[in-house]
Amino acid sequence: MSENSGRHEFIPHLLLITDQTRYAGDTFFSSLDAALKGGVDAVLVREKQMDSARLLAFCSRLRELTSRYHARLLVHTQADVAQAVSADGVHVASKDIAELAAMRRWLNNPSMSLSASCHDAVQLQAAADVGADFALLSPVFPTASHSDAPHLGVHRFRGLAENSPLPVVALGGINVENRGELAGFPVAVIGALLAAENAELTAGMLRSD
Repeated sequence: MSENSGRHEFIPHLLLITDQTRYAGDTFFSSLDAALKGGVDAVLVREKQMDSARLLAFCSRLRELTSRYHARLLVHTQADVAQAVSADGVHVASKDIAELAAMRRWLNNPSMSLSASCHDAVQLQAAADVGADFALLSPVFPTASHSDAPHLGVHRFRGLAENSPLPVVALGGINVENRGELAGFPVAVIGALLAAENAELTAGMLRSD
């Protein structure tokens, strides 16, 4: 049985992932504010290029903003930063799935979710075995940052998701045009919201309840 049995029930409906290398400054914060207003219920801070001080300041500002909209804040990898800003969860890359059990013990906070990036059935099972609450399963479609990289496609994504031992959130190249192909599944996006002309309206179109 998974360590996760009955521990945590939060799964994002619409997750926005940050990328300050492409979307930064005042435009980022205005887009984020609009996206939260439109239905984003979780924000994942994934800023590997930031040092701890900058990341702490950035997460603190996002904590204030997400709290205003009763949305959850997740931090990639840096459990200490997540704890410092009273974030709602920590997310790890697929290569770090094995660290989740120790991270859970260190955080010692049942209200915090732990999640992992997964790309196949083996990783989904591994994440479930160490107590992950949900997984980001990717990439579903070709992405702007890795346009030539292999992607799952809708058929394989659905097969993996429907047989997954833990809930999954679709990630990778998702936008308003292809959202309907993933009906019934929550999604995570970056550019679809941060580059949108109307992030509030777009969030409403992307969200699945």
